[in-house]
Amino acid sequence: MTRLSVNINKVATLRNARGENIPDVVKFAIDCERFGAQGITVHPRPDERHITRRDVADLRKVVTTEFNIEGYPTDDFMRLVLATGPEQVTLVPDAPDALTSSAGWDVAANAEFLSTILARLRQAGIRSSIFVSADPAQVREAARIGADRVELYTKPYADNYHAGPAQAAAPFAAAAEEARRLGIGLNAGHDLNLDNLAFFHRSLPLLDEVSIGHAIISDALYLGIETTIREYLGCLSGN
Repeated sequence: MTRLSVNINKVATLRNARGENIPDVVKFAIDCERFGAQGITVHPRPDERHITRRDVADLRKVVTTEFNIEGYPTDDFMRLVLATGPEQVTLVPDAPDALTSSAGWDVAANAEFLSTILARLRQAGIRSSIFVSADPAQVREAARIGADRVELYTKPYADNYHAGPAQAAAPFAAAAEEARRLGIGLNAGHDLNLDNLAFFHRSLPLLDEVSIGHAIISDALYLGIETTIREYLGCLSGN
């Protein structure tokens, strides 16, 4: 079964616009789990423009499914995740001021750096995932340096979906097959939504997890978060 992890960064962005605690990020995470989400994802950035360090600590106390922390592995980020102990850390190559993730790692070019980070996570008992493009060579390199999983950067699939779903999904299916062959886990995320998720899931039946934030929070403005999570879970179950 492919698990749904809800990225709640946008909830924190809305809260921070007023400088108070509405909406309550922690309560929102609890409700997401109550409505069926199988994980909570956050991406704390150095400027704390959405998720803050305090949010991370507060969420660790209440998340009962899977807590996934994304980020570029600076010294500060590593201190945060090692102190928090999430179930999973997803390593992304974002610059500190990046608006959102826009590419996967060139794993071979960063192998020495990433290997050191992976070793620290492994020693702490935290599952590692490396954000990569849909390229079997990147998947192979991630497996070679010891990643537990890869997360496929799915914006190219979303961008090309309406022009031809099968063609858009084909590179991702090839990368997924390579991950299966190598015995590492497979996640995916970025611009997946109610329009394109079901086809993507059918094309990658061995997918472990999708992490979705912007689309879920946007849909929740119209549908409510309970209905929205139910709809996304339906895309992952074939219903």
